[in-house]
Amino acid sequence: MFETLSYVHLQQLWWMILSLLGGIFAFLLFIQGGQTLLFSLPQNETEKSMLVNSLGRKWELGFTTLVLFGGAIFAAFPLFYATSFGGAYWVWLAILFCFIVQAVSYEYRKKPHNFLGQKTYEAFLYLNGSLGVILIGIALSTLFSGASFRLDENFFVRWEGSFRGLEALFVPQNYLLAFALFFLARLCAGLYFLSNIASQTLHVRIQSMLLRNTLFFLPFFLGFLAWLFLKDGYGYNDNGVVFIVAFKYFDNLLAMPLVALMLVLGVSFVLVALYLGIVKAHRQAIKLMGTGIVLAVTSVFLLAGLNQTAFYPSLSSLQSSLTIQNASGSFYTLVAMSYVALLIPFVLSYIAYAWYAMDRKRIDEAEMTDPASHHY
Repeated sequence: MFETLSYVHLQQLWWMILSLLGGIFAFLLFIQGGQTLLFSLPQNETEKSMLVNSLGRKWELGFTTLVLFGGAIFAAFPLFYATSFGGAYWVWLAILFCFIVQAVSYEYRKKPHNFLGQKTYEAFLYLNGSLGVILIGIALSTLFSGASFRLDENFFVRWEGSFRGLEALFVPQNYLLAFALFFLARLCAGLYFLSNIASQTLHVRIQSMLLRNTLFFLPFFLGFLAWLFLKDGYGYNDNGVVFIVAFKYFDNLLAMPLVALMLVLGVSFVLVALYLGIVKAHRQAIKLMGTGIVLAVTSVFLLAGLNQTAFYPSLSSLQSSLTIQNASGSFYTLVAMSYVALLIPFVLSYIAYAWYAMDRKRIDEAEMTDPASHHY
């Protein structure tokens, strides 16, 4: 079946799969967003435990999706993996550290006689939700702002400078996506709490939080879109020669109307979900929010790599920029992986069922005081 596809079509297929995984991961960042609310949203220890336990039932999903995303990049676009993960390793090590302390915190926060104490593990959760998300946003922004690397004739990567990816911290435009993602994660967490926790007093505070964070989210998100569609991009011709194109990402939007529709629908769903959450505290708003985030983020990834666009521009050597053609695995690797990818719908179905089973009963104060219940 997949053997009949051309090499280019397989490369495009796998960029689409990676884009979808990126969209799903962006939605699951609500776990990190919720962790940043642990010190401001609850008014007592019981409410804090309700929030932690609500997130604790889902945190593995986000971590697993991040690992799956990285594994898919390694197999489908190994040169990108080697360049970014191997070259900008200080950024990725910092991100990995933030996710390691998250796992440790959920495991040991409530353990008796833990030597660090509950507050320390809650601070780790905040670190994961804030610094971890912001660093991910900055790393993803380099798909558009570029990075300083060169490829030699053997396609070995030489990273310019000694900061190894940390130089992206000094590019102001990278913070537009980083903080948009940070506040989006908090907004999504608020809608998730409305759906998952039965507490009217907490719901009132969540609605106020949603309104405040929406006012922070919109300027960063609109600023990112304005920067993206007004900036120069990097295109390439049939021979693989890379060149700078004015308004490249806006041109991509016009050239791919289905992707443009995905972006418009995604943003619209997010805004409607926020309205339902802020005004009505609607329990189902999280579903609309999740759908909107997946659509919008997937479309942004597609704008970065399709329509003959270099998805990882090199600021040091224009012709070293990575494209889905020069960075992908072999034809046979992509074919084999495509058959494996047929299992993805079954995995997603299982996750959806597990999610439904865990949320069949909403978390309430009685559960937090029940010694027979498992608490994080």
